[in-house]
Amino acid sequence: MATMNISLTDPLKQFVDEEVREGGFSSTSDYVRDLIRQRQRAKAAEFLRQLIAEGMASGSAGEVTAETFAQMRKELWERHSREAR
Repeated sequence: MATMNISLTDPLKQFVDEEVREGGFSSTSDYVRDLIRQRQRAKAAEFLRQLIAEGMASGSAGEVTAETFAQMRKELWERHSREAR
């Protein structure tokens, strides 16, 4: 695991210490890791929203039928078989 040192003003340090105590974190590092994970999830969610918006703006994909899914399964199985070799 890598180590990173940061400098905080006294008010920020006090805030972090309070968050650690009130949030049930085991350490300041645990708190910071949680903040980073939250930011990663937020960025991933924003990226997904962007992809959905682009997909919706691209127009209709046409009718989806049982045959559509059968064809998708067939193509996926064929790709899996090729890549497994």
